[in-house]
Amino acid sequence: HSWADWLCACFIEKEQTGDRTLSDCVNQHIILAGQIASGNFETDESTGKLWRGDAGVTAHDTMIDLSDHAVHGGRFSPADYNALLKNIMSRKEVRNAQAPHPNILIWGTLEARVQGADLLILAGLNEGTWPEAPKPDPWLNRALRHQAGLLLPERRIGLSAHDFQQAIAAPEVWLTRSIRSDDAETVPSRWLNRLRNLLEGLPAQHGPEALKDMRARGQHWLSLASQFEAPTSVDPAPRPSPCPPRTAQPRKLSVTEIKRLIRDPYAIYARHVLRLRPLDPLMRVPDALLRGIVLHEVLECFVRDTLDHPDRCTNQVLMATARTILRENVPWASARATWLARLERAADWFIETELGRRTLANPTAFEVRGSASFDTLEFTLTAMADRIDLDRNGALHIYDYKTGTPPSNEEQLYFDKQLLLEAAIAERSGFGDIAPGTVARAVYIGLGNARESDAPLESEPPEKVWQALHDLLDAYLSGEKGFTSRRAMHSKRDRSDYDQLARFGEWDITDDPVITRPDQ
Repeated sequence: HSWADWLCACFIEKEQTGDRTLSDCVNQHIILAGQIASGNFETDESTGKLWRGDAGVTAHDTMIDLSDHAVHGGRFSPADYNALLKNIMSRKEVRNAQAPHPNILIWGTLEARVQGADLLILAGLNEGTWPEAPKPDPWLNRALRHQAGLLLPERRIGLSAHDFQQAIAAPEVWLTRSIRSDDAETVPSRWLNRLRNLLEGLPAQHGPEALKDMRARGQHWLSLASQFEAPTSVDPAPRPSPCPPRTAQPRKLSVTEIKRLIRDPYAIYARHVLRLRPLDPLMRVPDALLRGIVLHEVLECFVRDTLDHPDRCTNQVLMATARTILRENVPWASARATWLARLERAADWFIETELGRRTLANPTAFEVRGSASFDTLEFTLTAMADRIDLDRNGALHIYDYKTGTPPSNEEQLYFDKQLLLEAAIAERSGFGDIAPGTVARAVYIGLGNARESDAPLESEPPEKVWQALHDLLDAYLSGEKGFTSRRAMHSKRDRSDYDQLARFGEWDITDDPVITRPDQ
């Protein structure tokens, strides 16, 4: 419970409204940051590790400096304070040297000269690096430098020779250099050349053999290093088509998920069998999902408000309703303007066809839920109908609003069976308080292209659609079919939330799926 108390104290009911003095903003910010950083632990340091390290010290000094001068800052809203703090913090820069391994020390020649180590690696043994090439003096030549009592440039080469002599006497020494630098061949250091010439010129003292052994020992480490850079062949992942056991497969799906089951069964497997859900974005954006939700609410409110007042079924009332709802639910001005403009292009058409729809049937239910079950499969199909109208004969007229383009007849026959399945549910078990009955029409109302698209109930009657779904589900539950990734996507450019999980890209749609079962 203490953890929950700490969590609530830090993050619950922290909304700030209105303007406050800058001093209050800074002080409350420091207190809350320390409370969060300390965690739910009893420590001597109340702020935990918040102000530790180079970055913590710099942040602490910045906040203290801001606090000292905040009395002259006036009043700030939360958004203004956020912008101010971001601007101040962005001016600071903290550079931390990368901490080396505790058993590795990187020395210069001076440190190596006065300290010892079990293993010493003399690196950078290229001419111009070690020894360093003398820099030209633009003011004094050699003779004038000598007359002035200044050290000659060659003295540094003598010091490099001394450093090399001191270091090479260590118990174990590695001599290394880079063969190429800046895309150019390098020249070995004169110390390496002289050592090699010395050993090659002492055959009686086994100098050539010693040089050969040195190179062999170095080649062992060079071979190990090259293995890190050597490309290895990795077999690409196959196109997955898992067959989970019957007990692990989903026993409830919505009508909108049946389209995904047909086009991308692997997404159903990942979502309902593996229970993986895509993470919501860190910041809410005006995406297609929000647009659909908001415009559905606009149309529902408009139809409800004008049922008893047909004279209010006008363009002005529809757009006024849309502006009110968008102002309450869409805080992005540009998105509101864009969505209102799209709706306005279809407003006259929608009102004209809406009056025609009301001559056929009376709007009865909005956003109503329904479900039907396959008893032999122990499976339930759920749906939420956007709108259901009832005519004088008790027949149902099912409507679904589409903010984009409704599916074509071919798509409804083979892939997008949402309305066909809603019609099957309506005839078998009904929706909400609406009893089962005959479905006279099932229609998509497309606002994107301002047209109605009827579901092909004549060629695909509810009983036929229900039996086809039964056969499809039975094939999956019996293990005959695998949940193949990207089985029949509408376009090759379409993306799935689970493409990365399926390793799409290592295979393509021309590859045959590899069916895997739990016993494999």
